[in-house]
Formats: sequence, structure tokens, C-alpha cells
Amino acid sequence: MLRCCVLALGALLVACDKTSPPPPRETAPVAATPFKPAVTVKQLMAEIVEPAANVYWEAVGSVTDSHGTREIAPKTDSQWVAVRNAATVVAESGNLLMLDGRARNQDEWMSLARALIEVSEKARVAAEKHDTKGVFDMGADIYQACVNCHAIYLVGPKAAPSR
Repeated sequence: MLRCCVLALGALLVACDKTSPPPPRETAPVAATPFKPAVTVKQLMAEIVEPAANVYWEAVGSVTDSHGTREIAPKTDSQWVAVRNAATVVAESGNLLMLDGRARNQDEWMSLARALIEVSEKARVAAEKHDTKGVFDMGADIYQACVNCHAIYLVGPKAAPSR
């Protein structure tokens, strides 16, 4: 009888052990971000953001000259892919602007960087849809996101001193 009770108690303990959560595991302390910016914000803008934004901005529009007005828009799938990729680069640049070592603060700077990401994601969608009006309109929104930040951090009250 005692043997049956011990076996029953053992089975009960095993069953309970399977339904109870495991004990918390010790976790290692979180290390500092592994990212190391390779260039300054100014270099990031000149070498990555501006060239990609220019590809996007120059993709659609119209030109009027002595020969009349002609519309500019991507004509091939590969041209549309280049416009989409440019929007992707601008969007991901917002993340690069938020890295430690680049971010000027955790409030306004981060908000402006996220705004750049958001409009660039919409710009990317417009390019994926081959939507010339959408690309044109989102180009204006990207431009405004840039102006909003530059007005504060490039030429405005929080501008970095010239070097």
C-alpha cells in the first residue's frame, strides 16, 4: 500500500512539474548597441540619403523647354525597381539617423527620423505600384520631411557648429 502511495505521489509530482512554468533563467546583461556609425551625419546625408532621394525625386515630373513639354516617368520594370530601391534607401536612412552616435536626442530627432521612414515607406509602395502621381506626391512628402529636420538641425536653433 505504501509503495502504491509513493508511486502515486511521484506520478502527481511529475504531472505537476510539467504544468508549472520553468524557473526563470538568468539572463546576461544587455550589452551596449553593437552598431558603430562609420560616417558622420553630414557624410550620411551627402553619400547615402541625398543620392537616393535625388533618384526618387528625378524619377517623375515634366520638363518644358524650347521643344515643348515632355513627361518623365520610369518606362521599364528595372527603372521602377531603381525608384523603389531609392525609396528603400531613404527609409532605412531614417534608422541610421537613430543610431547611438548620430541621434542628437531621444525626442524630436527620433520623431523626425521616424517621419522620414514613414513617408519613404509610402513612397516605396507608390513605386511598387508604378504610380507616377503617387511617386510625385510622395517625393514632395519626403522633401518636407527633410526640410522639417534641416530647419532645426542643419540651419536652425539646434544646428551643429561648422567644422
